[in-house]
This record gives sequence, C-alpha cells and structure tokens, in this order.
Amino acid sequence: MSQPADVARLKEQIAAIEPAIRTPLDGPYDITNDLFRTLMQIDHDLGGEPAVSVQYLEKEELDWELNVYVTCETLGWRHVWNSEERRRLGNCELGRTMYLGIPYYGRWILAVAMMLLDKHHITLPELTDKMDEVRARYEGRAA
Repeated sequence: MSQPADVARLKEQIAAIEPAIRTPLDGPYDITNDLFRTLMQIDHDLGGEPAVSVQYLEKEELDWELNVYVTCETLGWRHVWNSEERRRLGNCELGRTMYLGIPYYGRWILAVAMMLLDKHHITLPELTDKMDEVRARYEGRAA
C-alpha cells in the first residue's frame, strides 16, 4: 500500500525529469530504479501509481459531454477516425499536465480538433472562427 512519502517521492521524480529543470545524466548507469520507473511511466497509464484517496460519485453527463461523445461516435461511424486515434490524441500525446488538467470529455474534444486539423478536414482559422461563434452564442451575444 502506498504511503504519502511514496507519493511525494514520485512527484519529486516526475519534477526532476521535466525538460525545464532536468538534471543531465552522465550515462545510463546513473539512473536509479526510482528514476527508471518514473521515466517508464506513461501519462495516461495510471495503473500502479501510488494510491490516493478518491471519492467516486455517480454523475449525470452534461449536455456538452453527451454532444462530444455523439460527435466522436459519428466520426467513427463515418470512418473519419477510429478509437485508437482518439485514444492516442486524447491520452498519449497530451502530456501529463494537460492529461490531468483537462476533463475527460475535454480531452475527447481536443482530440477531435487535433485530428480534424491533422487530416485537413478543417483549417485552423475555420476552427478558431467556429470557437468564437460558439463562445459568443454561449455568452448570449450575436456572432
């Protein structure tokens, strides 16, 4: 069972490999077992990490979350992308800070946006114009 000290040590190890503050190593033999485990940790693979108390609550999805889910499923049905692309874009390629800082369906919609841009289905100006339109509609203004 994980102890608070284990969690603190893991956080220190993760902080030590951040690019802005990373301490250079002389060679592969300088890597401790703890550092090796930290380096091998995949951001979206939380299994095996030290346990922290989590309160699980039943939650009804919000309208935007259901809309994101339906959008992703529709893109799959139309063979625009598949679940592996969603997983890769929404989990693996985000980085730890974004992965842990963005809500679950927020990562899905970010993956949709990246995929549509990557596959040239939309352009960046089209995406930002639509985001401005939706933001204005949400705030009660005409776009």
